[in-house]
Amino acid sequence: MKNNISKILSIFIAVIALIGAFLFIRIFMTDADDTEALNSAVSSIVSFSTILIYFAIGATVILSLIGLFTNPDNLKKTLLSVAMLGVVLVFAYFLADSEAVLDSQGKVLEGGEAGSSTNQWVGTGIWYSVALGFVASMFFVYDLVKGLIKS
Repeated sequence: MKNNISKILSIFIAVIALIGAFLFIRIFMTDADDTEALNSAVSSIVSFSTILIYFAIGATVILSLIGLFTNPDNLKKTLLSVAMLGVVLVFAYFLADSEAVLDSQGKVLEGGEAGSSTNQWVGTGIWYSVALGFVASMFFVYDLVKGLIKS
């Protein structure tokens, strides 16, 4: 059974590679002066790539969810981790401000008025990155010290 799946996947990957190669060669065979034909050739490979990335994202999400639900211990750990990330996000949201965004002359930028939710979420993203960077740094130092003690 496992050998059959491997063969099917190999054939599927070969078909995708052949289609991609054909579309790529088609771009080089197109006359550079004919912008409409070149646009069509490039659009087709971009569309193909977009479909492939959506397929890959969908397969990743579905297989990850299947893996989580088949192993309850991992599900519990994952939900705990997501809850911790949510706590850090709430903490970062309350640290962020929504004051006006000024340019170098001191004028308020368009869309950067005081009280804007965009300003609040940008500040939240900055504080969230800082908090996660701090936590990652602490784990790095902890692991380094633990490794030095064991040696």
